[in-house]
Amino acid sequence: MENSKKSKVEHLFLKTLDAIRIVAVSAAFFFGYQVGYANGYDPIAQLHIMIPVVIVAIAGLSGIEGLLFGKESAKLKGFNGDGNYQRQSAIALLSYAAISIFVYFSNWGIKAELTILFTFIFFFFFSGINHGVDALRRKNYKWQNINRPFITLLLIAGLIFPVYKALQTL
Repeated sequence: MENSKKSKVEHLFLKTLDAIRIVAVSAAFFFGYQVGYANGYDPIAQLHIMIPVVIVAIAGLSGIEGLLFGKESAKLKGFNGDGNYQRQSAIALLSYAAISIFVYFSNWGIKAELTILFTFIFFFFFSGINHGVDALRRKNYKWQNINRPFITLLLIAGLIFPVYKALQTL
């Protein structure tokens, strides 16, 4: 496949991954709230569904994207790409996803689930700040760059109530 055609296919694939992330996180919230409110309110059951799906959808897919499609992914965000640092970040993102899956299937409970969630949210929050600052400083107004701060804040806002309620049960 010639380079420009390959680049267009990768570009389309990465945009599809972006849409899958948003749909998967939306589904995690929908089904998480369905489970959480099935019999009264159970924030632990809600988060047990939401946490691994959110982390795998965001960190797992982003990690795969960074490892397999680093140059094109960086280009979509308006960055220079495919360096060692980018691969290292992709591996870190994959580790969040892998650990969240491990914690889920090991059934280690809400404390372990919240630990990986807080670790992931800490990274994602500062990643959002980094993207926002880059958008302002370099006038890098690529969609994936300017949406990160807002999507991060929406994610945190959506998690505050169930996390707060789960912490009250401890």
